[in-house]
Amino acid sequence: MYVTDPTQFVETYDDDKIVPEITHRRTMTLKPGKHLFLEGDPANRIYEVTSGVLRLTRMLEDGRRQVIAFGYPGDTVGFPSDGYYHTDCDAIVPTTLVVHRRSDLETSKGDAALHQRLLRAALREISAMQDHFMMLGRKSSVEKLASFLMVLTDRVGTPLGDFTQVSLPMTRSDIADFLGLTTETVSRTFTQLRKSKIVAIDHINTVIILKPKALRSIAEGQDD
Repeated sequence: MYVTDPTQFVETYDDDKIVPEITHRRTMTLKPGKHLFLEGDPANRIYEVTSGVLRLTRMLEDGRRQVIAFGYPGDTVGFPSDGYYHTDCDAIVPTTLVVHRRSDLETSKGDAALHQRLLRAALREISAMQDHFMMLGRKSSVEKLASFLMVLTDRVGTPLGDFTQVSLPMTRSDIADFLGLTTETVSRTFTQLRKSKIVAIDHINTVIILKPKALRSIAEGQDD
């Protein structure tokens, strides 16, 4: 998790405009529903998430939406494809980011530690995309949802007595578009996991993992 230096400049944006000129390693705060960038925009900046959650999406040729990823604290977004952003990116909840000019990162005079950190982030993104492709193509609906919940449990789960609580700031539709399912299937699969007493739904945006071993077994395709 990257911690924002409190001495850095912080800006909050109230409109839908793309980020204005921001100098190296400044921070910004994005309000829910506001776009950080759009697919096809010049990829002039790379962003490290320090708090909040981002949603990265693409529109398919038939008009359907695919959620590519969710950006959590510690994630880096905005890596270019041929010099352009290859997804839309907006905030699900208030989100704070450290902003890096791409031009500052493409010279040998930059921060070596920062270069290494962003390289590791890029490699993690490639690995995560490979895992996502495998999940979309090979897993059943319950395996997909279990995998999604296990990733979030490991990443952002918080202890709740003997259990683990996971916040889901995204909608069921977002989860469906990420997993390649329908919203109805996601809701039905949540109900299936709840009736099996593997999870409890404390609130539509809060899931309590009651049986993590059972959930992980389902995610790994070992459920009988």
